[in-house]
Amino acid sequence: MKKMTLSLGQKSAVLSLALFGVLLLVWQLATLPETATVAAGVDPEYAAMMGGGAASAASSFPTPAQMAQTVWERLSDPFYDNGPNDKGIGIQLAYSLARVLGGFFLAAAVAIPLGFVIGNSRVVYQALDPYVQLLKPISPLAWMPLALYTIKDASASSIFVIFICSLWPMLINTAHGVANVRKDWLDVSRTLEVNPLRKAFRV
Repeated sequence: MKKMTLSLGQKSAVLSLALFGVLLLVWQLATLPETATVAAGVDPEYAAMMGGGAASAASSFPTPAQMAQTVWERLSDPFYDNGPNDKGIGIQLAYSLARVLGGFFLAAAVAIPLGFVIGNSRVVYQALDPYVQLLKPISPLAWMPLALYTIKDASASSIFVIFICSLWPMLINTAHGVANVRKDWLDVSRTLEVNPLRKAFRV
């Protein structure tokens, strides 16, 4: 009888599922309600008032079943709107996606043209490089309080932080790509009198 062997991918999947099952088991055991007993010599009424009575105290952390139930409730109606502080996950995801895309496209509108200028001019590169190297390493966590203090709007501040974080990679990569275009191609485009816009997109 031919022995059944599992492929590497199947073994990895089985191990991953086993680890997930162990995680769920540990999670369930860690969130089981505990029974607190009254210490000797302590008044029962005082102990009950202080939360130390002989009662089953539920954990403040949800069980896997409670978590699954909450997730299902959120996903079953993702676009409900019960006011400014109680919106469905679909609406929240739409708001977040709008902020991300807004900051990203603003960064692209600034970084790509500026990157072309920096890549084509050594003077501009040397003039702006100190500022880029100074501002690039700043963490987004450092920009957020400054944005909230100056802009005073949470949504606009989020867009600004996404903008500033997306700006430097786009700017540096665009400038690096333009600066490393072969000189022969630029000479040919100059000889053929290619207009700047066509040269930017074709060369």
